[in-house]
Amino acid sequence: MKRQFESGLYERLVLSRDKDEVKKLSEVGLIVEQPSDAVKDPYILEFLGLPEQQHYSESELEQRLIDKLEDFLLELGKGYTFVGRQVRISFDEKHFYVDLVFYNRLLQCFVLIDLKIGEISHQDLGQMQMYVNYYDRFVKLNHENKTIGIVLCKKKDNTLVEITLPENNHQIFASKYQTVLPSKQELKQLIDNNDIEI
Repeated sequence: MKRQFESGLYERLVLSRDKDEVKKLSEVGLIVEQPSDAVKDPYILEFLGLPEQQHYSESELEQRLIDKLEDFLLELGKGYTFVGRQVRISFDEKHFYVDLVFYNRLLQCFVLIDLKIGEISHQDLGQMQMYVNYYDRFVKLNHENKTIGIVLCKKKDNTLVEITLPENNHQIFASKYQTVLPSKQELKQLIDNNDIEI
């Protein structure tokens, strides 16, 4: 709870919702009912101990997340369970690897995470769509809900994401991550820019 407070969890939730939803959030707490309820933007990964400007690889980022899995599960939110890392998908003698696979018990669906240490590209979103399609067609059971895919990236172009994904998208998400906590001034600026009153 202390870490969630220090990482500005409430402020980050506020930034991703409208005023009516914020009021509801303050009264009843976070209720996970649909895929967008289970995805944050940004994720704060300060517990990894990676300085903001340090150069690191996607495999190093993945290893740090696995080493700090309990902290990462807390950052992800309610209902997440860890399934595996570098989970292989194979078809037509081709092999692909999903960086991290989780299952959300509340949404009853798989959540696939692909890690990107740079800016997200439309190819990254297309790759995630392929992973999600594979899971929906060959892995999930009939009673489970559709798979969610999250491309977790250092930089994100909202216009590129919006144009690449279908208009009624409820499965693929692009979220930024930060390796240091935002300052109070940065949080205030984000709130001011989004015209949110607290």
